[in-house]
Amino acid sequence: MKSFKVNFHKEDQVDAMNVQKLNEEDFNRVTDGGTRHLFELDTNIGLFVYFDGEDKDGNVSYLVLHYEEEQEEPSGCYLFELRDFYEFAALHLNGLEFQAESEEEEEEYGPIHHLAHLMYHIIEEGKNLEE
Repeated sequence: MKSFKVNFHKEDQVDAMNVQKLNEEDFNRVTDGGTRHLFELDTNIGLFVYFDGEDKDGNVSYLVLHYEEEQEEPSGCYLFELRDFYEFAALHLNGLEFQAESEEEEEEYGPIHHLAHLMYHIIEEGKNLEE
């Protein structure tokens, strides 16, 4: 597991996040007790799958898999603190409500766009880690 910190733009109105990028061994360890799929976000930078996982001791982790284009295997797996993961879930839920109310679904910048923007920063910062 490699840890890194993501600092966002001031206008993003999100505090810096501590993120961990997992390799396959890390992923298997933190999800040994099972996973629970929560939601997905399909963007122009790939598909993001949000879920939580439990290790063999019952410790819960909050995770996002990133798939690029048509790839079957994820290009990255990221572990987040609960407060940051909660922010993602809140943006996703607000985005669903926003889309239902908006007549110009894709024209106006809303919570889903903001979530995609945050994920872009996280993915870009994660690319700087040595494999």
